[in-house]
Amino acid sequence: MKADIRTISRSAVIAAAYAALSAISSMFGLAYGPVQFRLSEALCVLPRRYPSAVAGVFLGCLLTNILSPYGLLDLVVGSLTTLLAALWSSRCRTDVGAAVPPVLLNALFIGILIAWQETGSFAGGAFFAAFAANAFSVGLGQAVVCFGVGVPLLRLLAKYLHD
Repeated sequence: MKADIRTISRSAVIAAAYAALSAISSMFGLAYGPVQFRLSEALCVLPRRYPSAVAGVFLGCLLTNILSPYGLLDLVVGSLTTLLAALWSSRCRTDVGAAVPPVLLNALFIGILIAWQETGSFAGGAFFAAFAANAFSVGLGQAVVCFGVGVPLLRLLAKYLHD
């Protein structure tokens, strides 16, 4: 990826938008925890058409997760999950396909993170029950945001942004 002014600017705008949308979700108690509806995650589909969005969503998530109640663990795991999702989305061939990686990866890794925080262990029935519940609820929130907001946003930008 070429690091020209346009690329850096686009990444910065996406990072700022991610942080701002996360702040809005946080005001309603929906940015962290088992029930998530983080509006900013809709931006995770943007790398499908805009490679500079990979850095933008990663940096925006990193800034957002500084305030996470899950601490350093979410700062690292949550941000890297978003980075992996953005990289995977950048390789998808369709707009709808680009929404799948953030849903799957967040359900898996954030489901594990929250279940571990709730149970204090990676073993036993309590962890697996907590993981199943958290993976489902995080994945559902991600699906609503990525498919319901992200895909239409991506198509709208493709229609009106010609570059």
